[in-house]
Amino acid sequence: MFADFAVFRREYLRNKEGFFFALVFPVILILLFGAIFSNSGHNSITVYALNQDDGPLGSNFLQTLNQTGAVKVLLAPSNSTFPDYLLKHSYSQGILIPATFSSDVLAGKRANITLYSNPADTSTQIVSGVVNAVVEGFNLHLANATSTISVSQKSVNESSPSYIDFLIPGLIGFTILTSPMFSMVNLSAEYKKSKFFKQLSLTPLTKGEWLTSKILWYVMLSLIAFVLMTATGTFLFGARVQITLWVVPFIILGSLLFVSLGMLVGTITKSIESAGVIGNIITFPMMFLSGTFFPLSIMPDWLARIAHIFPLYYIIDGLTSTMVYDNLTSTVFDLAVVGLLCLIISFAAVRVFKWREE
Repeated sequence: MFADFAVFRREYLRNKEGFFFALVFPVILILLFGAIFSNSGHNSITVYALNQDDGPLGSNFLQTLNQTGAVKVLLAPSNSTFPDYLLKHSYSQGILIPATFSSDVLAGKRANITLYSNPADTSTQIVSGVVNAVVEGFNLHLANATSTISVSQKSVNESSPSYIDFLIPGLIGFTILTSPMFSMVNLSAEYKKSKFFKQLSLTPLTKGEWLTSKILWYVMLSLIAFVLMTATGTFLFGARVQITLWVVPFIILGSLLFVSLGMLVGTITKSIESAGVIGNIITFPMMFLSGTFFPLSIMPDWLARIAHIFPLYYIIDGLTSTMVYDNLTSTVFDLAVVGLLCLIISFAAVRVFKWREE
């Protein structure tokens, strides 16, 4: 078994593509997503405004908007036609203050501010909420009224999790899934076609030992990926994740599960090409719908429910529960589900797998 492990390790390391996608590619992803999203919570949204009001209240309103910190107001040229100006420059958010704004307000008349927005832009709701809040503040001030009810917001966790905290468990799950699946699907189909399994059957190596040597390699590979991604996220982007022993059973069971699933797909398919197609059909939806790159909370409900049928969901959810939330109950539940799925798929793979074709 250890001789087979050594041979497989040597072959794997000679395959530069496999090594790249197992260890280098996840680190590139964490650098890319971390650079894009790690500071997104501190950025203000740029909003263009055309202030046609010569009185004091138009400028005062825009200044108050800037002071919220949620939006950054930039002035459009005073001689521009505002909707055309927004379209020409592909700006999604705009505020038009009419020429009679100050005079109407001071005379006690209703004054209207026009908010231009793009419904397809995800920041529209934020800008709309900020503008309405400032308008309400102005209305209270004009009515000499004061707010009697306020809301104070606190995090359930003193060290509020950031996007990078969720990305690290997701990418560890990504590595646990992709490396064994893609490798074992192709390896099993190729060995079957070339009758290499038949040659192995003539050696002292058993099916269980052959499978165990592959699992040992992918467990080791996943542990290295775990260390690399945790270190990259922590030292470069300030991720706050816990390193606990609960990570280890997810890596071991996850590697066993996807090595078995890859072997099962490669064994039951008729050709290397069909094995690759089926492997991709199984892997890609699981990769993108299990919370690898984005939390399920931002998905539609029906899509989030579909994610619960994928084994990878329970691995990523379990890793997030233990590394981010320190939620032992959820961790144990996810681990039990992964263990059960692992038992079923491994049993099916071993039952179907044969050294010799009938």
